[in-house]
This record gives sequence, C-alpha cells and structure tokens, in this order.
Amino acid sequence: MIVSSSEFKTNIGRYLSLVGKEDIIITKNGKRVARLIAEKEDKIAVAKSLIGILPSTATKEDAKEEKFKHYESLN
Repeated sequence: MIVSSSEFKTNIGRYLSLVGKEDIIITKNGKRVARLIAEKEDKIAVAKSLIGILPSTATKEDAKEEKFKHYESLN
C-alpha cells in the first residue's frame, strides 16, 4: 500500500494495524521516502517471489526496484 506522509501521520494507528498484512510505502511530494514492514519479514517468500523475474546479472538495486514493482502491483 502506498500512502502520503500526511495521510500516514493523520491515520498512523490504522497503518500500524495494516502493516501486519502488507507493507506500507510512505511518499513525500510523490517520491518514496520510507517503507514500513512487519517486524518479521518472510525473506524466503520475498526471494521466491523474485525467482524468474530477475536475470542472473541483476544487481542489488535491480532487485529492490523489482520488489517495489511487485508490491505496487498488489495494490
């Protein structure tokens, strides 16, 4: 889920409740500035979600960008 920083600040309790179900990406002036994730992220599930998406020559930054695209597609 993507929310603006002002929306997050106004409804922080709501987003703290939702973070257990999905990541919250916070934007400021239309740019991503933070990501709120549950305390225990299933790293194996995240890695499996990227299998077949990234070429073997992908960098760490490429992987991060693909992960953001994946989360945006869920919203």
